[in-house]
Amino acid sequence: MPRAPFILRDVEIPAGTRKTIDLSVGSFSNHMPANIPVHVIHGRTEGPTLFVSAVVHGDEIIGVEIVRRLLATRSWTRLKGTLICIPVVNTFGFISHSRYLPDRRDLNRSFPGAPDGSLAGQLAHVFMRDIVAKCDYGIDLHSAATHRVNLPQVRYNSDTPEMAEMATVFGAPVALEAPLRENSLRAEAANLGVNVLLYESGEALRFDEYAVRIGVRGILNVMGHLGMINKRKLTSSAAKSVTAHRSKWARSPIGGIFRAVKTIGDVVKKGDVLGYISDPFGANEETLTSALEGVIIGRTNLPLVNPGDALFHIALLKKIRVAEEKLSQMEEDIEADPLFDEDEII
Repeated sequence: MPRAPFILRDVEIPAGTRKTIDLSVGSFSNHMPANIPVHVIHGRTEGPTLFVSAVVHGDEIIGVEIVRRLLATRSWTRLKGTLICIPVVNTFGFISHSRYLPDRRDLNRSFPGAPDGSLAGQLAHVFMRDIVAKCDYGIDLHSAATHRVNLPQVRYNSDTPEMAEMATVFGAPVALEAPLRENSLRAEAANLGVNVLLYESGEALRFDEYAVRIGVRGILNVMGHLGMINKRKLTSSAAKSVTAHRSKWARSPIGGIFRAVKTIGDVVKKGDVLGYISDPFGANEETLTSALEGVIIGRTNLPLVNPGDALFHIALLKKIRVAEEKLSQMEEDIEADPLFDEDEII
C-alpha cells in the first residue's frame, strides 16, 4: 500500500516527491506578502518526520547556507520518512538584517504564540501549528549574536536520554547540556513531545566554512541515526564531541579597551591569561585571567567593553588534555571529510 501524502495546509506532497511551499504570515508594511518558505521532501518509505529550521533570529544567517548545502548533498530519492527544511523562519528580521521582529520582540522567547497576539506571537503560532506539530524531531540552527562568535556546538536537554545520544551523534566539537528556556522553540516543542537539538555556530550576518561543514555533516549523522538515510561511514580516527554539563561566562572587571589572547576552541586552565583591558592611553592595564577550566565556546569580537560585559563563554570540563586531543582531531576530520570534496555543494 503506497504511503499517504504529506499535507501542509491545503497542499498535498505525494510520497516520493518534494515541493516548496510558502506559508503566509501576513504582509510587510508596503503590502508585499510575507511568507515562511518551506521545502518538504516526503519519502516513499515510512520513517520519522524531521524539521531543520534556521533564522529564528533574523541576523543568524549561517543556517541558510547549511540548509542549502544539505539539500544539495544528494538526490534524496531513498529518504525514509519526511524532511522539512525551513531556511528562513523570521522573514521580517531576515529582510532587515535584525535579530528581532519589527516590534523588537525576540521570536525565540515568543513560543508557542497565539493567532491574535503580537507579530512575534503570530509567527510563532504558525510555525508551531504548521511545522512543529507535524514532526517527531527538530534541529534548530543558530549563531552567536552581534559582536560575538560561537564555536560549533550542540545544545540538548539532558532530561531526555535520547537527545543526549543524538547530540553526541551530531558530532559537533562540543555537546553542551543546556536547560530549556521558557517560551523558546525547544521548550514549547518538547511540550508537544517533539525533541529538538540546538546547533550554535559562527556569528551574526556571516558565513563560516568550518561551522557550515560541521552543521551539514551533523544533520546527516542524525538522519542516519534515525534511520532516515544510510549511516555515514566514519574513519576509525573520527573524534567524538567534548561533552560539558555546565558553562559560564568570564566577564570584564573594568571598562576599557579589550585585547584578547584566547579564542573559540582554545582550552584554558585556571590562571591562564585570556586578555588585557586598558584605558585608551595605555597608562593603566589589567590582565584578565581565567578562574575556570574548560573550552572556550563563545567570545566577544568587540574591543570596547564595560564593567560586567560577557567576554568569554567557557564550557566547564574536567579532562582538559582529552578535550584538547578531541578538538584537534575533529578539525582534521572535518577538513578530510569526502562529503565536502564536490565543488557543486561548496
